[in-house]
Amino acid sequence: MVLVQRVGVNFMKQNQTCSKIKQLFIFINENIFKSNSHIMMRYLVKELLLYFTIAFLFFFLVFFCNQILLLVQDILRKHVPLVEVMKLMTYSLPFIIAQSAPFGTLVGFLMCIGRLMTDNEILILRATGTSFFRLSLPVIVLGVLISLGSFFVNDYLLPLGTIQYNKLYKEIKFSHPNVEMESNSIKKTSNSILVIGEVNDRNVSDLLLFDTDQDGNQRLIVASNTELLDPQDSTIMMQLRMSNPSVIQFDNENKDTYEYISSDFTTMNIFASQFISSGSSGTNPREMTSYDLKQYINKLKAKGTSSKRTLNTYNLEYHKKFSLPFGSIFFALLAFPLAILFGKHNGQTIGLIIGILISVLYWSLMTLGQIFGLRNGMNGFVSMWLPNLLVGIFGCIFIFFLVKK
Repeated sequence: MVLVQRVGVNFMKQNQTCSKIKQLFIFINENIFKSNSHIMMRYLVKELLLYFTIAFLFFFLVFFCNQILLLVQDILRKHVPLVEVMKLMTYSLPFIIAQSAPFGTLVGFLMCIGRLMTDNEILILRATGTSFFRLSLPVIVLGVLISLGSFFVNDYLLPLGTIQYNKLYKEIKFSHPNVEMESNSIKKTSNSILVIGEVNDRNVSDLLLFDTDQDGNQRLIVASNTELLDPQDSTIMMQLRMSNPSVIQFDNENKDTYEYISSDFTTMNIFASQFISSGSSGTNPREMTSYDLKQYINKLKAKGTSSKRTLNTYNLEYHKKFSLPFGSIFFALLAFPLAILFGKHNGQTIGLIIGILISVLYWSLMTLGQIFGLRNGMNGFVSMWLPNLLVGIFGCIFIFFLVKK
């Protein structure tokens, strides 16, 4: 009997000891491993932000240099003051930031997670009991935050920058009319068409002008040499002094009848109002917020007088206000499983290459969507959101393989 009691007491002590050991393991797991896990999560966020910043600056420089090249081609070589060019670049910054953020998210996250995989840091996190779901949370959360910031820039700062850019550009055209004269180009005004040959500073060779007067009579003026003069009247945007022009005057009532006139010199005035009225039939969609665009689209639909192309232009811009900035979420969803599956060896380099390739494909799809939307009347939502939907589908497929693995 005493022996049974002793055995029972020993058994109870062993149970108490096992219980204490179990409690100790629980304590260690909750206070040490979880503490280390929190530290590693903060480390992961820090690394993601670092790589996003590097990738964002890379794409920012690419788009910034592209904008400079466009301005050099259109304005800087026409002897426009550098200060005005720098102002134009400043007003272009919201556009450049909005374009750079999604691609910076994709490439930055791929490079970051790829490096962590190559250095076995993801493996260490997994060894502490951290699930793939928990590892993906910082990636998705940062993708959402980047999208929200990008949307603010795209929807609020971009219209402000575009308004100031267009305003300054018009002022430059008034003060430097040769900006409008581009070699081998066609310019349309409210009542005339200019076909421009070679332009050398203020001299234009092979200029053709086709216009219509108030009575509806049409005329064609051809000049082998034309000089751009400084207009004395502020309402005149461009003054053309044509050498040895040939004028063909058509009769409005009898189309087969025309009058031929030639002279040594003639001067043509092109007024500022002609260029302003020919620029656009309505408000520039990039000068509007998403709310303004929606209201304007409903207004155009209610009137029923706008062309299908005009409606498509505003619809595409409206959906692009959302699709491009929120592309960061879809890119984050794709980057996490893709980097883990293919980042075991040289993950950082592979992430950079894959990221740039996907960025090029994404940009190409966005461009094609805009072309099909404008020319073929493709639905604006489908045109602008299709690249994101494809990225999201592939992201889900890679997540499936990751979980199955």
